[in-house]
Amino acid sequence: MEFTVLIHSAEEGGFWVEVPTLPGCFSRGETFQEAMENIREAIGLHLEVLCEGGSELPREDDLIIGRVRIDDMTG
Repeated sequence: MEFTVLIHSAEEGGFWVEVPTLPGCFSRGETFQEAMENIREAIGLHLEVLCEGGSELPREDDLIIGRVRIDDMTG
């Protein structure tokens, strides 16, 4: 399975990663590589919990990623 992940630079350094189709599934790492390894583990654990609970696994085709433009708010 493949999941779309959103990777953010953390203010304190490193990265944090979230999985839009798995609400509550996120992780972090000091390096990009560590963050990616950690999110793979987090996804696996999240899927285990869903399966054990009898929940249906999420589908990527239920995910829509878009962009929103707003006017400049600085004046």
